[in-house]
Amino acid sequence: MRIVGVGFQDPATNDAWVIDQEYQYEIWTDEDRVLSVTYGAAQNANAFFPQRVTALLDADGSLLLEYPNVVIDVHPPQVLSDCELLFDTTN
Repeated sequence: MRIVGVGFQDPATNDAWVIDQEYQYEIWTDEDRVLSVTYGAAQNANAFFPQRVTALLDADGSLLLEYPNVVIDVHPPQVLSDCELLFDTTN
């Protein structure tokens, strides 16, 4: 499993934020907003900043689940629970 965040900032700004926040995952730069528009985090390429959304993709890049309205306090446990159900290897 691979977890990445995506933002509009340039790579140097993203890198500084990762260090400052002690963020555990990669942050990709989406300055042209292609990923953000594709996954619904931005309405168009002129968006000032992306909305918070989560997309779970399989190894081939196919969308498994999407969370268009992220609520910070409840979102991480919800995604973790869904991942445990999706990727249960005990069956």
